Amino acid sequence: MRLSYVLPLALFAVVAVALGIGLTLNPRLIPSALIDKPVPDFSLPPIDGRPDGLAAADLRTGEVAIVNVFASWCGPCRIEHPLLMEVARSGEVPVHGINYKDLPRNAMAWLKRYGDPYRRVGSDRNGRVSIDWGIYGVPETFVVDRRGRIAFKHVGPMMPEDMHQRILPLVRELQDR
Repeated sequence: MRLSYVLPLALFAVVAVALGIGLTLNPRLIPSALIDKPVPDFSLPPIDGRPDGLAAADLRTGEVAIVNVFASWCGPCRIEHPLLMEVARSGEVPVHGINYKDLPRNAMAWLKRYGDPYRRVGSDRNGRVSIDWGIYGVPETFVVDRRGRIAFKHVGPMMPEDMHQRILPLVRELQDR
């Protein structure tokens, strides 16, 4: 066979295999370069109506925490919000929020309407802190270990199976360490 026939056929086969493998991957499992790294240094002011903002020091207190990035304009944030409320009510792990590119008054109105699961909420009006966290969009959720290191990142709205089969088991494991 001539090389001019074999080369395009081989290239097509390589591309087809790569696409086939890519289609089997879960799009929510986006690797993060921050896994097992300390949370970025940051300090965010509170949203209107809340006494406490959120800073890196709040996540280095010796307790495992969940950090959820949300916005009042985010439709998928509403989908996962009942799960965050459930976790907050359980008291099993503190839930903190980063309000992404939102007007603080809109964020507070949203929390009053749907419930406020957050111990602390920081207002990231310009999105700079979220960039340091490697945020692709909202919602995104992180598990932070006792040492203030990022142990897990979930991209997109959490479903019950995400919370109960991945996130809370990891929280419990980290709490037992």
